[in-house]
Amino acid sequence: MDQALVPFALITLLTPAAVFVVLALVGPLRRSGRPAALLSIAGAVTAFGSAVLLWSRLDAPVQRVWAWLPEAQGALASVGILADEQSSIMLQLVTLVSLLVQVYSLGYLSDEPAAALGRYYAYQSLFAFSMLGLVLAPNLVQLFICWELVGLCSYLLIGFWYKKPSAARAAMKAFWTTKAGDVGLLIGIVLLWRQTGTFDFGEMRAMVEGGMVGVQGLSVITFCIYLGAAGKSAQFPLHIWLPDAMEGPTPVSALIHAATMVTAGVYLLTRMAFLFALTPDILHLVAWVGAGTALMAAILACAQNDIKRVLAYSTVSQLGYMMAAIGAGFASAGFLHLLTHGVFKALLFLGAGAVIHAVGTNDITRMGGLGRRMPQTMIIFLVGTLSLAGVPLFAGFLSKEEVLGAVWASGLTGPFVMLLLGAFLTAFYMFRVVFLTFFGTSVENAAGSAHEHGEHRGAHDPPIAMSGPLWILALAAMAIGIYFTIHHPEVEFVAPGWLAFTATGVATAGIVLAWATYQRELINAESLARATGPLRRAAAHGFWIDEAFLGIYRGVLMVLATTVGWIDRYLVDGVLNVVSAWTVAGGDGLRKIQTGHVQDYVLAVAVGVTVVLLWLQGAL
Repeated sequence: MDQALVPFALITLLTPAAVFVVLALVGPLRRSGRPAALLSIAGAVTAFGSAVLLWSRLDAPVQRVWAWLPEAQGALASVGILADEQSSIMLQLVTLVSLLVQVYSLGYLSDEPAAALGRYYAYQSLFAFSMLGLVLAPNLVQLFICWELVGLCSYLLIGFWYKKPSAARAAMKAFWTTKAGDVGLLIGIVLLWRQTGTFDFGEMRAMVEGGMVGVQGLSVITFCIYLGAAGKSAQFPLHIWLPDAMEGPTPVSALIHAATMVTAGVYLLTRMAFLFALTPDILHLVAWVGAGTALMAAILACAQNDIKRVLAYSTVSQLGYMMAAIGAGFASAGFLHLLTHGVFKALLFLGAGAVIHAVGTNDITRMGGLGRRMPQTMIIFLVGTLSLAGVPLFAGFLSKEEVLGAVWASGLTGPFVMLLLGAFLTAFYMFRVVFLTFFGTSVENAAGSAHEHGEHRGAHDPPIAMSGPLWILALAAMAIGIYFTIHHPEVEFVAPGWLAFTATGVATAGIVLAWATYQRELINAESLARATGPLRRAAAHGFWIDEAFLGIYRGVLMVLATTVGWIDRYLVDGVLNVVSAWTVAGGDGLRKIQTGHVQDYVLAVAVGVTVVLLWLQGAL
C-alpha cells in the first residue's frame, strides 16, 4: 500500500472544499462574479490534475483513515480515503466533467449578475467536494454524510433561479423524493452495522469472503440500501424528480443529472456488490426494476418535445441499464456503462444548452434547420447521439453491449427483451431530436426570441468558453469508442456471438425509423402517433405516476396528517388541558383558605385539635 499517493487523493478531495470555504467566507470575492468563477475553475483544474496523477501511479488500493467518533474499543466511526481502481477512475470522471461544466458556465451564464454567478460557483465547488468525498469514502458513515451533501447541492443548484416558481418546486421535489430513498439507506446502514459491527467496506468484504456474515435478515438490509440507490439513481417509481430537475441551468443538468450525482446509486451498489451477491432475490428485483425503468423512460422520451426532458428521460433509461447489469450479478458491466454514459450524456446536455442558448426555446418542434447555422454544435451533438444510440466506434456501443450480454448471461430473458426494446427506442427518439433540430425546414422563431438570459439575434455556434468543453467531450467519446473497439475489456461472462449484431441492428432500425418519419417523411408522424394511440397518450402524461403520488399525498398522507393532528389537538391535548384545568381550579380553591389573618389560622388549629380529640375519644 503506497501511502505516498495519499496527498494526491487529499488534494483532489480538499481543493474544491477550500474553494467553497473561501467563496463562502469572503463575501466581496463571492459577489465579484468572474473572479469567483476563475478561482473555482482553478480549483477544478487542480483537482482533475491530482486525480489523473493518482490514477496513473496507483498499483494497489490506498487507504488512510482518521478516528472521528472514538470509543473504548477503538473508533466507532472514521473519515478518510479509499483509492482503488474503481474510485480512481470515478474521480477522473467527476473532476473532468466538473471542470468542463464550470468553464462552459462562463459562457452560458455570462448574463447572470455577479453575485448570482459567485453563488453558483460556490455551489459547484461544494458539490464537487461532496461527490468526491462520496467516491473516496472508505466506510458507510462518510459515504452517507457526503450522500446527503450531494442531495443538498442538488437542491441548491436545481433551484438556482429560486425566484422562478417552477424551479423552486422542482428543487423541493428532487429533495424530498430522494430523501424518501435515503431513509431506507440509513436504516440499511444501521442494520448492517448491527449485524457486522463495522461500517468499513474493507472489513465487511473480508467478513463476507470469510463466511462471517449470516444471510438471515440480510435481504432486508440490502433492500433498504437499494432504496437509497433507487432514489438517487432515479429508478421507478422514484424517477419522477429527475425530469422536473431540468428547471435548473443546463450546465447543472450536465453535471449533476447526467454524469455524477445520479450515478451515485449505481456507484454505491457497485461498491457493495460483494454484499448483494449474498441476496440473489434482491439482485433479481434490481434487474427487473432496472430493465423496466429503462424501457418505461425510453417510451416517455419518445413523447417529449422539450429537448432537455428528452435527455432527462434518456438518463433515467440509461441508469436502468446500469442497474440491470448490477442485478444480473455483473456490476463491472454497469460500472463501465456509468463511465461512458457520464462522458457522452454530459456532451449531449451541454450541446442542448448551446442550442437553447442560441435559439431561446427548448421545444424541438420550433427549431429545424439549425445544422446550417450551427455546424459545430450539430457535429458535436451527433457524436453524443451516436454514442447514446450504441453505434460501433462510439463510446456507448461496447458498454451497452456489455450490459445486454451480462443480463443475457444471467438468464434473465424478460429484462433482456426490455433492454433490447429500450435500445431501439433510444436510437429512435435521439435521432428524432437530431432531425427535428438540425435538419429539415428552418422555423423562424429563433431570431430575436426571448431567452432565459436575455435577447439573442439568431442562431449561432457558441463562444469558445462553451464550444471548447463540447469538443473535448466529443473527442473523448470518440476516443473511448475506438479504444474499446480495439482493446476489448475482459469480462466475467461469455456473450453470444449474435449479440453485437443484434445490438447494432436494433439501433440501426431505430435510426432508420426516425429518418423515414422526421427527415424523409416517408412515414407520417401523426399516423405513427395514432398507431401507438393509448400508449402515446399515457406517455404524454408520464403514465400518470406523478398524479398517483399526488393522490397518495392528498388522499393518504394529508388525511393521515389531519387525523393525527385532530387526535393530538383534541384528545391528547384535550385530556392534558382538562387535567391541568382541574389542577388549576383545585389550586384556586385551596388558595382561598390562605387569608393571611392570624385569627383564622388559630381557629383552624383549634378546630383541627378538637376533631382529633373527638376521633381519639371515639376510638378508645
